[in-house]
Amino acid sequence: MDAHCVVRRHLPPPLQLPPFSSPTLVYRRRVAGAVVCCCAAAPVDQHQHQERPWEAYDRDIQSHAGSDLALSLVLLADMQAAGARPSSAAYARLIRALARSGRTLEAEALLLEMRRLGPPPGAAHYNALLEGLLATAHLRLADRLLIQMADDGVARNRRTYMLLLDAYARAGRLEDSWWVLGEMKRRGIRLETAGYGMLVRLYRDNGMWKKATDLVMEMQELGVELDVKIYNGLIDTFGKYGQLADARRLFDKMRTEGIKPDISTWNALIRWHCRVGNMKRALRFFIAMQEEGMYPDPMIFVMIISRLGEQGKWDEIKKLFDGMKNRGFKESGAVYAVLVDIYGQYGHFRDAHDCIAALKAENTKLSPRVFCVLANAYAQQGLCEQSVNVLQLMEEEGFEPNLVMLNLLINAFGTAGRDLEALAVFQHIKDSGMSPDVVTYTTLMKSFMRAKKFEKVFIEIGTLLF
Repeated sequence: MDAHCVVRRHLPPPLQLPPFSSPTLVYRRRVAGAVVCCCAAAPVDQHQHQERPWEAYDRDIQSHAGSDLALSLVLLADMQAAGARPSSAAYARLIRALARSGRTLEAEALLLEMRRLGPPPGAAHYNALLEGLLATAHLRLADRLLIQMADDGVARNRRTYMLLLDAYARAGRLEDSWWVLGEMKRRGIRLETAGYGMLVRLYRDNGMWKKATDLVMEMQELGVELDVKIYNGLIDTFGKYGQLADARRLFDKMRTEGIKPDISTWNALIRWHCRVGNMKRALRFFIAMQEEGMYPDPMIFVMIISRLGEQGKWDEIKKLFDGMKNRGFKESGAVYAVLVDIYGQYGHFRDAHDCIAALKAENTKLSPRVFCVLANAYAQQGLCEQSVNVLQLMEEEGFEPNLVMLNLLINAFGTAGRDLEALAVFQHIKDSGMSPDVVTYTTLMKSFMRAKKFEKVFIEIGTLLF
């Protein structure tokens, strides 16, 4: 039985639409911050109303969708006002661009428009919206979209299953991942290297590191090439479960085979050696990474500072930072300098506003990643108010808070012993339509354990399992 038949019994039917009877559909679209009313009318004399050919509109909509989405939407409105309709390919580009930028409601509106007025949406259109929903952790909405896809008679393809497998593996939904694999096998869709990489991540997150070893043997038997992502996943898996000798052997093996380690490879090796307190090897990998010409990840730098700071080795921290500057890492230098100050004995940037102002003064390009790193740094110090300030500043800069950022906020409140605030953030995640992941639940459980509210820990365990 298709697993989504079970979902159908518990969820209201998605995208319920009455039969199309009126020759005119009036709807609203938000374009560049303003709401534009568009009217898709019955066929008219296009030559009378178009200022340029249909092909020109369609071509420009597709070409600008990835680089200037606002312009593409303006062109779409002009095109439809002239009585013309975009092609199926143009719709696919627009839905994908809107979904990837987090504007899933507008992407869904375009899909509904296709279902009402044509051309009929295909797998590419459903997959584009599915990708956006999964990226924003709206897993229930994604399930409903799959039901609608089946109701419309659109067959799922390799892209559909790979999107689902990636999302389920990231969210730790083991049974759903097995269902996807079973469906792929039933339909004769073979896993490629990327799919095996997702399986490695799934085994890592569910404590199945021995299965990861078996998976490598299976790949070699099938002739599937092991790329850098597979090696990274395996090194991370072995490191997470304390098999650091195996992780180092894999690292040596990948270099012997001519596969160049990337930033994720170095991050995994440094992270897990830091976790077990082997700072000598961690720093050796940290220096070797820089000698390869790679920028250290700020999150990894935070971990090294934390470990050295716990040991009171502030001179070692300063020496590391000076060595980075001497190697010419100026682009991220301001970020690292701020992190050193946050963790320093006499830090200058105890206020998030001052921290962001300093980064702007250094012309540092702000991104959700930078905000998450800074929020994590404050959270680990127990400075939960500053973590909240980082979240507010992130919103002021036009970035939408994601699940990673909100998980960090739960951690900040939990570290400070403020379990009620941590629970409030958790409730906000659910109310906003996001699906809490394994990290969300485990972080919340840690906050209850710190507050000695063990009965709530068991409640959350039950929620996670059932």
